[in-house]
Amino acid sequence: MSDKRQLVTIITGGSRGIGAATARLCGAEGHSVCVVYREELEKAATVVAEIEEVGGKAIAIQADMALEADIRRLFETVDSKLGPITGLVNNAGIHGPRVRVDELDAVSINQVLAVNVAALFQCSREAVRRMSTKHGGNGGAIVNISSGSARLGSPGAGVLYAASKGAVNSLTIGLSQEVAGEGIRVNAVAPGLTETDMPPADRLKNDGPALPIGRVAQPKEVAEAILWLLSDKASYVAGANLRVGGGRI
Repeated sequence: MSDKRQLVTIITGGSRGIGAATARLCGAEGHSVCVVYREELEKAATVVAEIEEVGGKAIAIQADMALEADIRRLFETVDSKLGPITGLVNNAGIHGPRVRVDELDAVSINQVLAVNVAALFQCSREAVRRMSTKHGGNGGAIVNISSGSARLGSPGAGVLYAASKGAVNSLTIGLSQEVAGEGIRVNAVAPGLTETDMPPADRLKNDGPALPIGRVAQPKEVAEAILWLLSDKASYVAGANLRVGGGRI
């Protein structure tokens, strides 16, 4: 991927947390950014305004990642408003109920898998159809946001979420090998405990000091890793899963 052409990056779940931090960094680096949100228009608009304040270009698009029609509309809108995409950050995700497996119901299971797994397949499909040299594209990069919980399993309160992120890891490995020869690099970032609105506040307070680095991550610290994987500085990196966990394996 050449920095001489316009960088157009879609960031799902881009209105808050790691997604918003990534959008701001991409905007500052000259990407035209699509901030994808489901409900929080005001937060998405704020991220867009912050990018524009530093001379960048950004738009906000509403889309429910659980709906294939929304995903198709998202990519078609970016095609018309920003031009050919060069990057996709599959960041949108939900945790689901913080309960044991024997307390889960089918609705909750399907909701988590729809957003955390099925949507990543569909967004990646749309991106590959546009970026792959096989389809006449010019290449690009996909970064999937995984989690350290995929390895840890999160027993007692998060096995469903952990399993969904295990699927993200497998998608990253397989897709990276499918499209590496077509100009697309696919990688993952696996954040550790990060100060966003997903982890319970008491967990941030109590577990952070116990990490090897002694604190939780800030969203921007994870976003820096994502930005690097999107860039030509990571031009020979494909199929990697970069752990950003403060020393926790």
